[in-house]
Amino acid sequence: MYNFLWGVLFVLTNFAFFLICYRMFGKYGLYAWIGVMTVIANIQVLKTIDMFGIVMTLGNTANVTLFLTTDLLNERYGPKEARRAIWFGFFTLIMTTVIMQMALAFTPQATDFAQPSLETIFGFLPRIAIASLSAYLISQFLDVHLFSKVRAKFPNTGQLWIRSNVSTGISQFVDSLVFCTIAFAFSELYPWDIWIQILITTYLIKLVLSVVSTPVLYAARSFKVRDEVQ
Repeated sequence: MYNFLWGVLFVLTNFAFFLICYRMFGKYGLYAWIGVMTVIANIQVLKTIDMFGIVMTLGNTANVTLFLTTDLLNERYGPKEARRAIWFGFFTLIMTTVIMQMALAFTPQATDFAQPSLETIFGFLPRIAIASLSAYLISQFLDVHLFSKVRAKFPNTGQLWIRSNVSTGISQFVDSLVFCTIAFAFSELYPWDIWIQILITTYLIKLVLSVVSTPVLYAARSFKVRDEVQ
């Protein structure tokens, strides 16, 4: 029960920061969010938790906000800006991976205490990064494509929830399948039964969070942000 209650607060905090970031910094804040949360999602996913007897990884909330961001960019600024943000997130993750691998290669000083912890987190990052980059590019570009296709059939302002949930629901499944397969399916970290649990719970949690985030998307769309003020 603790993990569930703390998880609710955790999700609300993420959504609140997302809204604040967009409100204060506009489109540039969305780009910054993409960059930061792409890295955070790949760090958090290394931690598994138990909720109601089900094994799941963290990082799902961060991942959902990435789709939330590209949907908002697509809605307000068009698919070109959404695709540009995706490439920005792609670059951010590659940059982080390369720089941290180089940082780990330094010989630590005798009294250094950070190296083992950094190796635990970032030593595993290349495999996670490959899984994430593959899942990220495939699912995000799919999301932008589907969002535009659904918008052609449901263009009304009040139908944003249809555009967002249909495109994200399909894209999130692809994201979970690609990521979990590359990151965990053929590793020694988890047996197959745990891998299947992680895959199913990861998708279901993302799907639920995506639906829950719909009011957040509507709220963000209603903002008059600084970069739109003439």
